Amino acid sequence: MGCSGAGRRGMEENCSTTRMKSLRTVLLRLQTACSYTKQSFTRQRHRKLLACCIKILQAVFAYSDRKLDTSKWMSEPITERSLLEERSSEMKYKMEAMIMRIQADVCRRLEEVDGDQKFFVDRWTRKEGGGGITCVMKDGLVFEKAGVNISVVHGNLPPAAVAQMRARGRAMEGKTLPFFATGVSCVIHPRNPYVPAIHFNYRYFEVVDETGKVHWWFGGGTDLTPIYLDQKDAVHFHQTLKAACDKHSKEFYPKFKKWCDEYFYLPHRGETRGIGGIFFDDLDKEPQSDCYNFVESCADAVLPSYIPIVQKHKNDGYSHRERKWQLLRRGRYVEFNLIYDRGTKFGLQTPGARYESILMSLPNTANWEYRNEPAPDSAEEEIVKVLKQPRDWV
Repeated sequence: MGCSGAGRRGMEENCSTTRMKSLRTVLLRLQTACSYTKQSFTRQRHRKLLACCIKILQAVFAYSDRKLDTSKWMSEPITERSLLEERSSEMKYKMEAMIMRIQADVCRRLEEVDGDQKFFVDRWTRKEGGGGITCVMKDGLVFEKAGVNISVVHGNLPPAAVAQMRARGRAMEGKTLPFFATGVSCVIHPRNPYVPAIHFNYRYFEVVDETGKVHWWFGGGTDLTPIYLDQKDAVHFHQTLKAACDKHSKEFYPKFKKWCDEYFYLPHRGETRGIGGIFFDDLDKEPQSDCYNFVESCADAVLPSYIPIVQKHKNDGYSHRERKWQLLRRGRYVEFNLIYDRGTKFGLQTPGARYESILMSLPNTANWEYRNEPAPDSAEEEIVKVLKQPRDWV
């Protein structure tokens, strides 16, 4: 759970000690430079004084840039906060700080919208290296189940996971390889059948092969799974994601929208899982900082893409018929996650995997019915037609 106020203040004081020592050194130099008489003021001393002032400003700006606002985080981070701040320019630490913020933003907003339940916060460690923070809400007025999980893990990839990466075209030497992985994942199953389910995941990987080469890449995406189709909702959702993508490249949205439709597909059903969104993996062709900025923009677009839809439909009336259809569609969700999802497979193959967190995405209740077919020209048939033939919404 989160720190107490006194505990957090103490932690913040300890975390800032190193930076304050550095700043104090600069101030002492300034004091020395300033201890002169009127007669001893020279151009050389003036230049020294000016240089010290510049260093002070640089130190102050660097301090404020690195200092993290952790007041709303759901828990203490997996990595010590002082390390996250001191090494904030390194991608693994920068990414961890970002996903901590995203987790908190989503959880706090969902609690506001639900108005009844709070998230249970479970901070866990992994003996092989790293850990995570799993936040779960159950039986809310609006959200039947919502999970927002972050993981920061490291260790050695088992042969099965290495083989899976090679199958995706990554040329890596070695049977078991050192790795680092961090990411945030979320699945929300609302109570009302007219409120869609949503999933998002944003992640960063590093793998070191036998030659010592570091392979890094980003992956992620956001997708929507409505039980009943509302075309205005679909347009709003896709427009919001497109705007986030367009900030970085006009090519991203159409490419990643198509990839999403192809990835979240159940071949045995001949259907997509939902109405798509964006999906990408192995993002490493652009400079690392550009890839990070893109991922952050997409993660920040989740709430504005989804919350207006929730607010619009959370009080809609529904009957047993709509609830029954919702549970049947959730069955498809379970099928995809357990049979096809790459992230689930990777997690289950990772030594020391935390299965409670991996299976967090599954709904509390789902149903299967033998040869269920929606009635012709019904609202149920309308959504199935879209799932069998994905559309362009923007």
